Amino acid sequence: MTVTQQRRGRKIMMTPGELDDFLTTQRTCRVATVSAGGAPHVSTLWFAWDGTSMWLYSVVRSKRWTDLRRDPRVAIVVDTGEEYDELRGAELSGTVEFVGEIPRTGELRAELDVPEMLFARKNFGLEEMPHDGRHAWLRLTPEKVVSWDFRKLAGQ
Repeated sequence: MTVTQQRRGRKIMMTPGELDDFLTTQRTCRVATVSAGGAPHVSTLWFAWDGTSMWLYSVVRSKRWTDLRRDPRVAIVVDTGEEYDELRGAELSGTVEFVGEIPRTGELRAELDVPEMLFARKNFGLEEMPHDGRHAWLRLTPEKVVSWDFRKLAGQ
């Protein structure tokens, strides 16, 4: 993963370890796609982070899925904080890959063992991923990452 050196936000960008911890503990992201007519579309999803890639479990009959099948470029934001000096987040962008059967029915697939275990534990409190025949996996191995942690401003 490439962590972009941010000119304007160098002082508040997360270190690779901070970014990994942040993405591992957060649950919700916002996914931005582009529709066929060029209009942006933003939707919310739960995700799992494996240290290298972000895994999204998306409904296959959604506008998001349709947009990504046509154009797999995506920008994803994960953020938290209410007050200005609490704001933290990251934008990850690149091209998604479709992984596994569509829709996912639970067919054995070694490549999905880790993300399904991470996702099931984090979001459902389960050891195994439940499959409903409506969702499938998208993987984003980011080409660019920009992060911020406004809590770092207090020490400056």
